[in-house]
Amino acid sequence: MERFDNRIAIVTGAGSGIGRATAVRLAREGAKVMMVDRSEAGLLDTEGLMPEGAEALRRIGDVADEDQVRSLVEETISAFGRIDVLCNVAGIASTGSGHPDITGNDREEWEKVLSVNLIGTMLFIKHVAPHMQARKLGSIVNTASVAGIRSGAGGNAYSASKAGVINLTMTAACDLGTDNVRVNAVCPGLVETGMTQAVFDYARANEKAHKLGSRCELRRYGAPEEIAAAILFLASDDASYITGQALPVDGGNTASLNLPGMKV
Repeated sequence: MERFDNRIAIVTGAGSGIGRATAVRLAREGAKVMMVDRSEAGLLDTEGLMPEGAEALRRIGDVADEDQVRSLVEETISAFGRIDVLCNVAGIASTGSGHPDITGNDREEWEKVLSVNLIGTMLFIKHVAPHMQARKLGSIVNTASVAGIRSGAGGNAYSASKAGVINLTMTAACDLGTDNVRVNAVCPGLVETGMTQAVFDYARANEKAHKLGSRCELRRYGAPEEIAAAILFLASDDASYITGQALPVDGGNTASLNLPGMKV
């Protein structure tokens, strides 16, 4: 028996990076997966990585659009009968050039980042949780970031959105705990994904590749599969007495005091 045999999972951001790794591993461990992403091409690539015989549906969707979220949840219930696991992985980075200080921040940029990273996470919890509460069973895992714990790992809007996800994780866990619905978060460190690719490309093009991940205690950056492993742990019965927690998966990055301007 695999940990997720016959369990139903929704994974947002399943078209790339951590979301893709999470969806594929859930399927390998027996889950039936609803994969959600804005990119159809990305979803098709993820579908191609699924193990033989896996039951997975792919749907294009915007996590910041409540009507779409409601429809995606209803479609999952219609297709599979219930939802056991929700993995909120979809997220975006700031799109402005570099990371300007607060005096150079743009309101439109903030609203865009918050709408996907924080409000999108809230919307999926809002519409999935009642189905879990009705069954007195469920696990939700959100994706925050070390940027939500300390400065230096992202711009203002991104960092604030991820700090919001951490706090939302705690408040939602308190709201849902009496119904045996657990809510936790992972806080990835530097991981090579589509969202962070520009950082890696810049470092490699400017002979700085050796600095990637050098400020964490393991002296390397992470892989999407390593974050997916932590997500599956929190989603599984192995974590049955864990809720309201934000788990850094960062090679020790947040365990040490990094000097200002030292992080890659």
